[in-house]
Amino acid sequence: QVQLVESGGGLVQAGGSLRLSCAASGRTFSSYAMGWFRQAPGKEREFVAAISWSGGSTYYADSVKGRFTVSRDNAKNTVYLQMNSLKPEDRAAYYCAASSGFLSGKDYAYDYWGQGTQVTVSS
Repeated sequence: QVQLVESGGGLVQAGGSLRLSCAASGRTFSSYAMGWFRQAPGKEREFVAAISWSGGSTYYADSVKGRFTVSRDNAKNTVYLQMNSLKPEDRAAYYCAASSGFLSGKDYAYDYWGQGTQVTVSS
């Protein structure tokens, strides 16, 4: 069992930056691939970024490539999402998720989910 708690969301102006954190419980955190997803009001949940268990591989949605960076610190049981050059269309609730399988952009590949943190970008 893995419990995930996101933090770091908030209100930022377009062009600004935020860093989201996702703290995980459990001693097996380092064995999970981790992903970030987001869901805007009235829209389906979409993939943002993912990172392998070791941190050696990452994968991004085209919409955030070059602006967002996913990283992890297995010693701290934490995964991060650094978001730069934020746009109004990045506004959404952001969720982290843990997968016991391989790094994936598909939400059905993930076994555990956090409660989400809200990101609002003003224009």
